[in-house]
Amino acid sequence: MPNDSDMLAELMDREAIRSCLYTYCRGIDRADEAALRAAYWEDATDRHGPYQGSASGFIEWAMKALANTERSIHQITNVIIDFAPGGAAVESQFTAWQRAPNAAGIMQQMFLMGRYADWFEKRDGVWKIARRTVIYDWVEEQPLPVGSESERFGVRQPIGAKWPEDAIYTVFSADRLEQAS
Repeated sequence: MPNDSDMLAELMDREAIRSCLYTYCRGIDRADEAALRAAYWEDATDRHGPYQGSASGFIEWAMKALANTERSIHQITNVIIDFAPGGAAVESQFTAWQRAPNAAGIMQQMFLMGRYADWFEKRDGVWKIARRTVIYDWVEEQPLPVGSESERFGVRQPIGAKWPEDAIYTVFSADRLEQAS
């Protein structure tokens, strides 16, 4: 039977893994390269749809694609973490909406669902992705919304944006400055 300190350590490890998954989502949705890099070990690999290779190469590939992406929203659910010698096998379901031009330059909106099959490793007390395979369960092209974003959002401001313009970066910075004074 595990003791209290072992149980607490496992809970902390689980939370660190979940936090890493959420950091990845912020990175991909905000086109925040630093957040993306923080989710992977430098020697990590990623098999991500048409991309297969190093995680660093995936990030470079994604940053080019994200430059033209109008909207990107990723959500993580049903995180299953199985600890094993040397790391943890982690399956997490994702839901994603992406609006970006296709290869012909025509704007399209995609709804995707699937799972991240990740091997996480803990190095020097930090959990990060060492290997990722994306398993797709649902892909659907959706009609584009009618009207401009300013028409659709109206008074619902601020509207989400990419790094560093997204409000989350300034809101947290302002809060930290206020707390320091």
